[in-house]
Amino acid sequence: MTHDMNPPLIYASLDSTDMGRVSELAVALSDAGCGIKLGLEFFNKFGPQGVHDILSLRVNRFMFLDLKYHDIPNTVSSAIRAVSSLDIYFLNLHASGGAEMMRQAKAACAPKTKLLAVTVLTSLDADGLEAVGQGRDPAAQVERLARLTHACGLDGVVCSAHEIKTLRNALPKDFVLMVPGIRPAGADVGDQKRVMTPKEAMDAGASHLVVGRPITGAKDPEAAVRDIYASLAQ
Repeated sequence: MTHDMNPPLIYASLDSTDMGRVSELAVALSDAGCGIKLGLEFFNKFGPQGVHDILSLRVNRFMFLDLKYHDIPNTVSSAIRAVSSLDIYFLNLHASGGAEMMRQAKAACAPKTKLLAVTVLTSLDADGLEAVGQGRDPAAQVERLARLTHACGLDGVVCSAHEIKTLRNALPKDFVLMVPGIRPAGADVGDQKRVMTPKEAMDAGASHLVVGRPITGAKDPEAAVRDIYASLAQ
């Protein structure tokens, strides 16, 4: 199926080494109009062939491969060139790798694939950010890195919902804001420090939402997706 992206596609995190479970969820969630996000755990276990195997099961092609590349420019651009040969809708890297790394990566990325940059991990609060020498203001650091990302020609950023309004004011309207740390009302926040409900994030201006355990850990993942879409329409 295709999806009209309004409301924006939700991405469910399927980062697991259980290929059977990932395959089952990929098919079910595609039917529910939900994209999927595969991360490092899955990719380190199954590699590009695993990504291809999951893509071969799906009706739509809205896959986000969340590998967060961060290395010297030549290494990252070579990796992006290799992995974007797959039918991937979104890839990402760390904006903190710098301008040259991002420019070379974008140049190497397949035209069909949108390249995003991670700004500040949603597991980092002010104390965590200060501990790695980046000040105590996550919002300021996110905006700084998002502006750099845009200047380097990338398609958008991964950011916390709490920075959406600032970035919407600072950057073009078509600049993608991929927002993790999304938890439906009443859900366990887990290891995320900066979270919002789907409705709050949408109202703030998110382009796409990433929801993990509230979907994948639900007794009925398809119903969980439908409930989220229903909450966005309220």
